Amino acid sequence: QVQLVESGGGLVQPGGSLRLSCAASGSIFGNNTMGWYRHDPGKQRELVATIDSGDSRQYAQSVKGRFTISRANAKNTVYLQMNSLKPDDTAVYYCRFTNWGIVRASEYWGQGTQVTVSS
Repeated sequence: QVQLVESGGGLVQPGGSLRLSCAASGSIFGNNTMGWYRHDPGKQRELVATIDSGDSRQYAQSVKGRFTISRANAKNTVYLQMNSLKPDDTAVYYCRFTNWGIVRASEYWGQGTQVTVSS
């Protein structure tokens, strides 16, 4: 099992910045992927960004150039630096952790943290 604890959401004005954190603990494999997804009511859940244990990153087109994902492996923590925030970025942001085993993958989700971009 892997436990995830998210922090860093809140209310910010358009153009502002926020930094989300997600700390993982428990049975963590050396080959894993951490990422952020978001969900706003009335819309589909959307991948925001992912980073794997080899440091490969993937971003949604809508956040490229504004958001940066990084990880501190010693702390099993992933960060999402969000700059130039827009009202469309308003959503609940969820941390996702995937352990890539030899036979199968195991997936875990955080509880979610609200990000609201509004003036």
